[in-house]
Amino acid sequence: MVSESEDYSNVVRAFVCQSTIIPPDSKGFRAALALQSNSLADVFLGATVEATLGNVNIKPEVFEQSKTKLPDVHFYYKSSGVSATCENGRVSVVTMRCNPTKLGQGGISVPSSCPAGTCDGCIFYFLWESAEACPMCTEQDYHEIEGACKKGHQETLYVWNEPKLCIKGVSLPEKKIIICETLDFWLKVGAGVGAFTGVLLIALTCYFWKKNQKLEYKYSKLVMTANSKECELPAADSCAIMEGEDNEEEIVYSNKQSLLGKLKSLATKEKEDRFESVQLKSSRSQNI
Repeated sequence: MVSESEDYSNVVRAFVCQSTIIPPDSKGFRAALALQSNSLADVFLGATVEATLGNVNIKPEVFEQSKTKLPDVHFYYKSSGVSATCENGRVSVVTMRCNPTKLGQGGISVPSSCPAGTCDGCIFYFLWESAEACPMCTEQDYHEIEGACKKGHQETLYVWNEPKLCIKGVSLPEKKIIICETLDFWLKVGAGVGAFTGVLLIALTCYFWKKNQKLEYKYSKLVMTANSKECELPAADSCAIMEGEDNEEEIVYSNKQSLLGKLKSLATKEKEDRFESVQLKSSRSQNI
């Protein structure tokens, strides 16, 4: 870093160079030739996921859109010198894109519409695809898979999300084994409880039905006994009056008194005791 002013603003010195290689047999050469490298930028402006930084704007049609949801990271560089064609100096944009299939340094490509990397000679575009451009792995980049419960044990495995778009960072946890209970066990328990409950309900139903039948029989017998006592009369030997028999009705009085009759007799007896019995003689009897 080099301080360029008194306000201690920092400038990062970096270089972007372009080298042209002529393949063999194209111009009659037996070996490939490399021309002198050309400096495109020497000052690092910044890095962002936005397509604009300062007065530099990346055209969306320069490169194809990424197939992943991860955003591209753009590194902006600028040359300190100016030229007649580039009044503001030349600018280089290096786009870093995550590509897990390209390990190590990966590969650099230029826009298909501009094989030289620039269409106007002032802004150069480079696409750098590499696994190193992917973010660090976190707990959000893997998920767990629970196995079936076998013999009272269940395994839990951890696998990366597909496609894997991260590197390094956290590693996968070890598989976990826990004690479990199979579904068959609970089905058997439920079936046993259900069968026991059903038998118990049937037994209770039969018990109360039988008890109800006995009570109904006793009640019917009690009613019939009460009715027979109320309606029972002495049987008559004959309904006709034989010759020589008087048509007289025999009245039978019961010597038993009811409770109400006993109370009345007691009250009458008390009244008779209060008064003396006096025999009255009439004047008619004296004259006779």
